[in-house]
Order: sequence, then structure tokens, then C-alpha cells
Amino acid sequence: MKRRIEIYDTTLRDGTQGAGVSLTLTDKLAITQRLDALGVDYVEGGYPLSNPKDVAYFEQARDLDLKHTKVCAFGMTRRKAIAPEEDEGMNALVNSGAPVITIVGKTWDLHVDEVLRVSREENLAMIRDSVRFCAAADHVEDVFYDAEHFFDGYKANPDYALQTLQAALDGGATRLVLCDTNGGSLPGWITQAIHEVSEKIGNHQSPIGNRLAIHPHNDAGLAVANALAAVEAGAVQVQGTINGIGERCGNVDLTTVAANLKLKMGYDCLFDDALPQLTDVAREVYERAQLTPDPGQPYLGANAFTHKGGMHVHAVQRIAHSYEHVEPGSVGNHRRVLVSELSGASNIAFTIGQKFGLDADKTKQRELLMKVQDLEHAGYQFENAQASLELLAHDLVGHQTRFWDLDHYRCIILRKNGDDTSTEAIVKLKVNKNGSETDEHRVGAGDGPVNALDTALRKSLKDHYPQINDVHLTDYAVRVVNPTAESAAKVRVVIEFSTKPTPGSDGSAPKKFSTVGVNENIVDASWQALADAFRYHLTETSRQTA
Repeated sequence: MKRRIEIYDTTLRDGTQGAGVSLTLTDKLAITQRLDALGVDYVEGGYPLSNPKDVAYFEQARDLDLKHTKVCAFGMTRRKAIAPEEDEGMNALVNSGAPVITIVGKTWDLHVDEVLRVSREENLAMIRDSVRFCAAADHVEDVFYDAEHFFDGYKANPDYALQTLQAALDGGATRLVLCDTNGGSLPGWITQAIHEVSEKIGNHQSPIGNRLAIHPHNDAGLAVANALAAVEAGAVQVQGTINGIGERCGNVDLTTVAANLKLKMGYDCLFDDALPQLTDVAREVYERAQLTPDPGQPYLGANAFTHKGGMHVHAVQRIAHSYEHVEPGSVGNHRRVLVSELSGASNIAFTIGQKFGLDADKTKQRELLMKVQDLEHAGYQFENAQASLELLAHDLVGHQTRFWDLDHYRCIILRKNGDDTSTEAIVKLKVNKNGSETDEHRVGAGDGPVNALDTALRKSLKDHYPQINDVHLTDYAVRVVNPTAESAAKVRVVIEFSTKPTPGSDGSAPKKFSTVGVNENIVDASWQALADAFRYHLTETSRQTA
């Protein structure tokens, strides 16, 4: 049988110590439920004496209908020279009602002597007393002991580090969690230390081989490697966070750990159907934590199964696993192929070949590829602007409709000393529809030139093509293409838009798409991207209703 590895999530506590990370009470409760659906064994909700939000979390977590997950309360050992029953922190842990309590204590003699500043014997008593006090509570099923800075402490003074673990074991700890708190250990040292700990403490009546856990941080970029090494050495539990968020360089990313354990190493963890949910769960946590997803995140990132080089794409079309270590869908992700100056004809065939009838037309594929290469040499980039790429393909195959012809546009920005800035755009164009032409000359005001141009263009088109009302700008990014030209440099503008499905359509219209514009003038580059967005949406909706 596959050995079962427990997954202990501390996103709600350790994860929120990461810079820029913030979770509301609603977020914390929702994440708990998502993790329960995955089969995460333990979710650490926070420190119930830390802040009102954590107190409220434990109160409301009791009412969650959790099918599998056990909620854990986290706290420190009792204070020096105070009995645990008189310690406010100890009582807060027990009164949280959590079925599992995790207590962190000092393992490294440096911290005992210089940070905590208690005698080493008192530190051992603090660990033992705290674990025993929590374990004695009727509703508490397990007490886990987090041995802070274990691997540094064990290297500095192995005898004392082992004594701290024995103290926790004597107090009734059901898991001894070896923490690489500074995140600087190497996998070989993790393996060696765990083997030695297993041999040196505990006894036949109280073996620790089935009690060891690992809590690695990522400061040396080895958190995942250290977690897997610990499991191979006998650890039965991995503690970490979703997406690896956390203080400094973060904790171990549990999504990567779980995928490796199940797909690569043959261990059992989470529910059997959990892995295909990982990508969605990771993205939800990013969103709730107000963080930008990491496109290079192993298994789950947007680029994890993205292919750009022509040779790679050609091979993937023949044999997918020739350039993919697992099936993308196994973790809820999907394959992407980008078109760029590094592409081959295979990239064109894969991405848009079938849609434009180019999948078997090598000549057209190469013709479009050459156009892309020329434009990218001029500063364009199409891998994040699929809509602009498709407009090029429409032009190539002769399917492009000229919805309008621009005569001119003009932007006026007025600022008087002490007054707010006002922006006005004037657009003059000839709208083409059903074989007739209509002159439109409209003025739009906005919070800036892009907003004003958007307003004026919409006014010009909405009576003729009301579907443009379904197009909404959702993101705007600008980058200098040739910075050596300083303020006269070319800029690349990429704009992301969202659309609502057109009534009666087959649902194939994209919900989101991006367009690109390049020019020395940032307003003109923005106009290109804006105009392309409207052209693209009108083209797509016209095809669907044709």
C-alpha cells in the first residue's frame, strides 16, 4: 500500500506573514472549505490570542461543515516562570475549541540563551508543560510540537536539540515538526538529521518514526526538495502553504509537494480527485490574498505547459510527453502554444490553424509567421495579444471586414494652475455597414487620453454596432521597447478586455482577450490596441451570427 502523507496547511497563519498578503475573515473561512474539499488533513487557522480576526475565525470555524479537515490553533509555549493554567496564551489555545493545537518552541540554544533568555532547563520545562496542558483538554485530539529552527539548532548543539524534542514527546506531542525556519538547509542535511533523530530519541513504547513532520521555508529555493527529502527519510506530514506564500521567500508550496508526492513518488495524500482541482484552488488563494499569480509556478502556472519554440511545438504535436513531464489536465492546467518570432509554422497551425483554415496550408502558415517576425522586430509582441494575432490572420486570408475608416483623431489635454486636468478626444471616421458609409464626428471626455478616445470611438460606432457595448477594458500595460532612446523611445501597449457573450451566439466568443499597439507616441500605441479590440470583437460577433 502507498504510504499516507499528511498535508498540514498554514496559509491562514504563516502565509499571511508574507509581504503584501492579507486575508479577511470571509477569505479564511472560504479557503478552509476549499482545502477541506481537497482532502487537506489539517488547516492552521491562526493564533487565537493574536487579533480579533483570529478569535472570530475559531468561533465561526466550529460551524463549518467540514468533511475531512481538522482545524488547528497555533501558539507559543507558556511564558517563563508561569504555570500553563495561568498563562493567557495557553488558555486561549484551549478555549479556541480547535481539535488540534500546534505549539512552537525554541530548539536552537542560541535562541534560548540570547532571544528567549531563560535557562535551558526552563525552556525544556516550558515545552513539556505546554504540550501536557493542551493535551489534557477533553476536546483536544492531538498536540503538534513545532521545533523552531530545528535544523540549525541540531547542527549547533545536537544533544540539546534532541532534548527539546524529547520534552515535547514526554508532554504527549503526537507530531514532532522539524522546522527549517531560516530556510537555508540542504536536502542532504535534512535526510541525515531525520535519520539521526529517528534513531536517537523515543523508545519501543513511544517510537517517533511515525510522528515526524517537516516545515521547510524557501530562502535557499529548496523548500520543495527538502520536504520531499524529509518524506523519503520517514516524515509523515508536510507543513506549508498554498502557492508557497509566507514570510521572506515563503514557505514550501503545498501544491507542488502534493503533485510530486502523488504523481512522481507514489505516495498517498489529499483525496483521489484532488489534483485536477489544484489550479483553481491556487488561483482562488492568489485572488483572495490580492497577489498576482506566478506564471512560472510548477504544475499550476500559466506557463507551466506553455510552448513557444517551434521545435518544441512540433514535437508536442507528435508526442505530448516529449516536452511535458505530466499531462496538464492531471493538475487542472492546460497546454498553451505561443506565437512569436521564435515560432515555427507548427505554432501557427496549433494555435489558429483550424479556425482560419491554415492547419494544412504551410505556405500561409509561413507567410503569417514572417509577418509576426517582422512586427516583433519592430517592437510588437503577440504571445500576450492573441486577438491582434488573429486580426493578422483575418487580413491574410481575406476575411477582414473594414468596419470603419479613420479620417483622424485628436486629443486635447488642458491643465490650468491649481485646477484638475481635463481631457477631450475628437474622432472623425467613416463607418461602413451593409454596403453604406456614414460619416461620424464625435467628441468624448475622459480621465485621460485613452479613456477619452474610448468614449469618442464608442459614440461613433454604437448606433451602427451596438455590440461594442459588451467590450470592457480590464487591464492596461505599457513597456518601453528601446529605452536607449529615453523619452523618445517606442512603447508597447497591451490592453486586456472582457466581453459578455452575444445573445444567440454559440458561446465561442472569448470572455477575455488582449490586443497590442506600438508607437513612439503612447497615445497612438493605445489607439492601435483600442481600435484592434473593437475590430476583433465585431469580427467575432459577425462570424457567429453569419
